[in-house]
Amino acid sequence: MKRFGLSKKERIKKKNDFSRVYNSGKIIYSNSRKLKAIFYLGEDGAKNVKVAFGISKKAGNAAWRNRLRRLLKEAYRQNKETLSETNNSIYIVFSPNTINKKKYPKLYLRDVEADLVDLLQKLRNNI
Repeated sequence: MKRFGLSKKERIKKKNDFSRVYNSGKIIYSNSRKLKAIFYLGEDGAKNVKVAFGISKKAGNAAWRNRLRRLLKEAYRQNKETLSETNNSIYIVFSPNTINKKKYPKLYLRDVEADLVDLLQKLRNNI
């Protein structure tokens, strides 16, 4: 696995995995409450971390949502080493909580990276 890559094996793609995370996962918020993460600890013996980025249509138009998704992926990709020493499989869905197009018409990596790093630190402490 590449150190700074985000391969298909590291992404949540199955409907069953999404429903498991949303139905029985725990929610944590970043300190500024801009982002939230819903996570589920898997029972299988694998030691992998799978992520997804869910953004509601209410947040903004498609171009703005895609930009936010790309920025979240980039911030996660650069800081995923925080969760590398886990003993369980973890499924995480990152979502914006108070970020929308009205508040942030132009998005930059600095707007979301600090909050995502904060969420990753909280996740590491919860595991």
